[in-house]
Amino acid sequence: MPLPAPTSYALWIDGKSVTPPFADVIERSSPAHDTVVSTYIAGTAADVDAAVASAKHAFKTGDWPRLTGADRAAVLSRTAALIRQHATDLALVETLESGKPIAQARDEMGWAAGIWDYAAALARQLHGEAYNTLGPNHLGFTLREPIGVVGLITPWNFPLLIISQKLPFALAAGCTAVVKPSEFTSGTTLRLAALLKEAGLPDGVCNVVTGYGDPVGTRLTEHPDIAMVSFTGSTAVGKRIVAGSAATLKKVALELGGKNPQLIFPDADLDAAVDAVVFGVFFNMGECCNSGSRVLVHESIADDFVARVVEKSRQVKVGDPLDETTKVGAIINRAQFDKIRGFIEDGKTAGAIVRLGGGVFASDQGHYIQPTLLDHVQSDMAVAREEIFGPVLSILRFTSDDEAADIANDVAYGLSASVWTRDLDRALGLSRRIEAGTVWINCFMDGFPELPFGGCKQSGLGRELGRGAVEDYTETKTVLIHQGPRTALWVS
Repeated sequence: MPLPAPTSYALWIDGKSVTPPFADVIERSSPAHDTVVSTYIAGTAADVDAAVASAKHAFKTGDWPRLTGADRAAVLSRTAALIRQHATDLALVETLESGKPIAQARDEMGWAAGIWDYAAALARQLHGEAYNTLGPNHLGFTLREPIGVVGLITPWNFPLLIISQKLPFALAAGCTAVVKPSEFTSGTTLRLAALLKEAGLPDGVCNVVTGYGDPVGTRLTEHPDIAMVSFTGSTAVGKRIVAGSAATLKKVALELGGKNPQLIFPDADLDAAVDAVVFGVFFNMGECCNSGSRVLVHESIADDFVARVVEKSRQVKVGDPLDETTKVGAIINRAQFDKIRGFIEDGKTAGAIVRLGGGVFASDQGHYIQPTLLDHVQSDMAVAREEIFGPVLSILRFTSDDEAADIANDVAYGLSASVWTRDLDRALGLSRRIEAGTVWINCFMDGFPELPFGGCKQSGLGRELGRGAVEDYTETKTVLIHQGPRTALWVS
């Protein structure tokens, strides 16, 4: 199909599109088609300051933080409905900018809308606590108050889905926001801002500044009027955000990288496990913090299991992401493409055996990597320890539960893992031993907005989603009331 004409976007500040004079422009080419599909403003520190000023004004003098939970919930629910209404257009924008398959992108619109629905429900449940056991003359209670202006920095791999893991909860709490999307995939975030206005969000409550990490992300991180930064992206950038936030001691939430293992035991439902392994590593081209990029398989079934994974992987269609049957689309950009190829070559040099793929997928346009399986990987190899962020599976072998747990934990990350076994004792025992924010048992990457998501170790700080997601964007205030005359005088 012919590609649509490129879309030109402005910044979104104080409820309207803003094009600063003499602004530099970022051209975004489709990674699948090598054709410009979007242009954005390369925001500056001054643009961030203007957006923060708008958000601060809306927070200090506007209605949003003072509305009832029911009123805020109504705006979030209308936003969910608008996302569903515009899902086809939003999905096309994401596919053109990110290279992900169009069918997957449409599914993500539904997942995102569901999170807005869930956040709307939480907006009416935010509450403090009362303490009536402090004696006859004291009554204490706590208030949950919005933390203030928040900076939300999101990556390119799931643009609308990841902002939907942050923004609706911040809004449900009564915060205002400045959003910095990836310079590669800003389209759906800017369209979301316009949908929020249509849903009734007051001007200034949500602002979007596009551009590069430096200066836009840097200024957000350091800005004295930003009370909290929530970032999703690489561990290296997350560390820089922590350092940049130190001068103002703002709250920081980080959802970072992963090197996530799936542990396969002989008593598992191997048909289900094979499918989950193939999905886990090739979904979204492997450009996923939750990617199941390591498979730890028991030695007694390893050869047969690997053969089955190879056979299943051969059925995964790679190609134009606008094709409804495509499962693996294009890699986000040339730098990531080269990085993935470098990891594959490094693994081969280190002694890993290529069971499938290992090279470039032939195409007249775009950047495509063949789905790749590396067998007999050792735990000290880079392909077993570092986040590749591509369609590359490392297969390691183990002989005991203890060895499996040790291998699973022997990386810097701790985002997610899965255990495949029919032995309940083994499953629960390993779920306690594995150092990860999420452990799936006999499934992989199943998700619900009711369940918290985040990692330990160098996979991040804090949690998104779940019942506590709105509370993360609040401060707790204690109020203590003394009743009756003050009898315990200090000076009498």
